[in-house]
Amino acid sequence: GPRVPNTPLSMPLAQHTLPVFNTKSYIEHPQWAYKRVAGTGQVKHNDIVVFNFPAGDTVALNYQQTDFYSLAYGEGKRVYSHTLNMDSLTREQQQIVFDLYYSAGRKQILSNPKEYGKVIHRPVDRRENYVKRCIGLPGDTLQIIQRAIYLNGLKQDDPENLQFFYRVQATGKPITQEFFRELGLSNEDTQSYQAGDVEFYLPLTKKAHDALLGRKDLVTAIYTIELGNDGLYPPNLHTNWTVDNYGPIWIPAKGTTITLTADNLPVYERCIRTYEKNTLERKSDGIYINDEKTDTYTFKMDYYWMMGDNRHNSADSRYWGFVPEDHVVGKPILVWLSLDKDRGWFNGKIRWGRIFKWAD
Repeated sequence: GPRVPNTPLSMPLAQHTLPVFNTKSYIEHPQWAYKRVAGTGQVKHNDIVVFNFPAGDTVALNYQQTDFYSLAYGEGKRVYSHTLNMDSLTREQQQIVFDLYYSAGRKQILSNPKEYGKVIHRPVDRRENYVKRCIGLPGDTLQIIQRAIYLNGLKQDDPENLQFFYRVQATGKPITQEFFRELGLSNEDTQSYQAGDVEFYLPLTKKAHDALLGRKDLVTAIYTIELGNDGLYPPNLHTNWTVDNYGPIWIPAKGTTITLTADNLPVYERCIRTYEKNTLERKSDGIYINDEKTDTYTFKMDYYWMMGDNRHNSADSRYWGFVPEDHVVGKPILVWLSLDKDRGWFNGKIRWGRIFKWAD
C-alpha cells in the first residue's frame, strides 16, 4: 500500500533540491517513522518497481552520480595504490584491507569539500527515485550464471526486451542511423560506431541481435562480451563475481535469523547497520551488535533485488545491493508521456504509440 512520507514538509515536484536556489526542498523535522497504508497487492517477480536509491543516504554533492560508499572505496584504493593479491589473504585480513580503503577514502572526501562538495545525509523518501525490475523477493537465493537468472536453483525466463552489449564485426559498409533506429537503438547507443568501422559495440535485444546478424552485407559476426567486476556489491568482499556471473546471494526476509560469518557479514552488514539502525562492530573476539556479542541476526524488514533490463548498462542491485521494504515507493501503472530524445518536437519527439500504455 501507499507509504506515509518520512518528511511531510517538502515542496511538491522537487525530490530533494530546489531548482535555481540549489537548496534542500524539504524540512528534516518532523521525521515520521516508516508506515504503510493497507494496499491491495504485493511486489511480485518481474514487477516494475519505483523505489528510493538505497545507497543514497549519504551524498557528496559534487559526485551525486556515484554512491558515497563506492566513491569512498574507490578513493581509498587510490590512496593505497600498491596492488595486493587478495586471494592470498584470509577473510579477516581482507576485511582489514577493505576497512583501510574505506577509512582513507572517506577521509579524503570529507577533507576536500572543494573537490567532492559538501557531504550530506538524505532521509529515505528524499533519496533519488529509481525504476527497475524486481528480480528477487525476500527469502530467494539469487544467482546469475552466464547472464541467466536463477532463483532457488531454477532458471528464470528473460524479459522480452532484455539487452546486453555485443562486439560487432562488420564488413565496413556504412550502416545508416535509420537502420539502427529500426533495431530500437538511440544515437547514444550507437556512439561507438563511425561509418566504415569494421568493429564496434552495441547494446542489443535478442530480436535486434538476430536482425543485425541476418544482414550479411553489414556484419560478419556478433560476439558476446563479459564485463568485469569493478564496483560490484558488496564493495568490501573479495569475490570472483562479475556482472554476468554473480552470486549465489540470499535475499533477507523479515523474521529470518542467519548465522553471521566472515564470508556473509560484508553482504548483510549494511542491512544491519544502516537500514535497520543497529550498531555493529567487529572485534578480535567476535561480532557485537548493539554492544552485545552475537553470531546471529534476525532481520526486521523484507528486502528485494532490483535489476535493469539493459543488463550491461544498469546501476542496480549488483552494484549497491538489497532494496529494503521501506524504500519501495510503488509500482508504475501507466505511461502518460514518452519522448524520443533523438527527435525534435516537430519531427516525432512524442512517441504516440507508447502514451497511455501499461507500464511493463
